[in-house]
Amino acid sequence: MPELPEVETIRRGLESFIKNAKITKVEVLCGKSFIGPKELVEGQKIKAFRRKGKALLLDLENGITMMVHLRMTGQLIFRKTGSKSTNDSFAGGHPTDSFLNELPDNQTRVIFELENGKLYFNDQRKFGFIKVLETLEVENDKFIKSLAKEPWEMSEKEFEENLMRHKSAPIKATILDQKVIAGLGNIYADEALFYAKIHPKRKTGSLTKAEIRKLLEGAKSVMEASINSGGSTMKTYVKADGTKGDYLRLFAKVFRREGEPCEKCGAEIIKIRVAGRGTHICPNCQKLVEKERK
Repeated sequence: MPELPEVETIRRGLESFIKNAKITKVEVLCGKSFIGPKELVEGQKIKAFRRKGKALLLDLENGITMMVHLRMTGQLIFRKTGSKSTNDSFAGGHPTDSFLNELPDNQTRVIFELENGKLYFNDQRKFGFIKVLETLEVENDKFIKSLAKEPWEMSEKEFEENLMRHKSAPIKATILDQKVIAGLGNIYADEALFYAKIHPKRKTGSLTKAEIRKLLEGAKSVMEASINSGGSTMKTYVKADGTKGDYLRLFAKVFRREGEPCEKCGAEIIKIRVAGRGTHICPNCQKLVEKERK
């Protein structure tokens, strides 16, 4: 599933290609992938691109918003009319050959015909969706209302209060909960915990105020670095200029680095399982010690 920095990369990429473009036609190939009347979308210009957590919001000129959630296998692929240059296309989402193949293909669920090209919503497993909403009602949508604040919006006090509602849970499971903090997925949870030198199996209730402060700082730091590099997964997210995200190669300290030496202490990075998720840690920097809360 794309995480917050990847969705932000997609938002910026699409904005550079199709802001103010008119949607001339919507072709829905899978009913469950497009929720709402397409007639409210057709004939409208895309005026703004926003993001809430991992949800992408496309605001139209008539007061309607399309909320896009890619879930596990969703993709957004733009192809400019009459061009075969990679500089005139954009792709983001789950990595498949659809990024480069002729479209539509057997994974295409919705096609948006625009003045300057076509935007394809592909979704192999059909878990993602596009939902038509009144712009004024976006904040009242059940999915949006369930989201906590993003790291940049959240105070240390708010973060602590949210964490302490899950005192007995492993800290990694807690920070993956979008009702606790929005945008953190598996990659950035591992990286933020390493940044704060916290073992992911630690009980949430054992974290000290200083550790909570450091964890929030880490969440901001690792996601900002990823956004600036264009996203995490090099094979998955293609930036607007045709290059690919390089966060894992340049900045990741533990994620997918098992067997490599820790950059801070030289110990071998290992992979364990926490709350059913593959988890990367430095066993030396992130010792499993339950501290007395202060």
